[in-house]
Amino acid sequence: MPLTTVHAKGVARLAPSRSMERGSDAAAKALETVLESLEDSKAENVSHIDITGKSALGDHMLIVTGRSSRHVTAIADHLIDDIKAAGFGPTRVEGLETGDWVLIDAGDIIVHVFRPEIREFYNLEKMWAAPDLDEETLH
Repeated sequence: MPLTTVHAKGVARLAPSRSMERGSDAAAKALETVLESLEDSKAENVSHIDITGKSALGDHMLIVTGRSSRHVTAIADHLIDDIKAAGFGPTRVEGLETGDWVLIDAGDIIVHVFRPEIREFYNLEKMWAAPDLDEETLH
């Protein structure tokens, strides 16, 4: 599965990937909205995982870090508001109460916001970056 770590001050803009070109304009605009919101909130260590065609969960997964529980909650609140204001519909949210790990499901885009220790413990990037098995290797 392609894994792209986004580096730069805050969050760098992603160039359209092959999946975004194939996907809808709405998904690309939603991803841009999410990235802008994360940049505004000063989210750290942003990783983008393209899960298009790999999972029924969505097309894009973003994994980000907040410096503290308060920062994690602020990132999530800001992102939820920005998604709603952009007209992308309701989001499903888990973990907002504790601020350790907040999961935001915005349809085509899934965002995980972690405190550093929690992100390191679960290491979602490693799980999702596992290589695809070719059909030939399965037979």
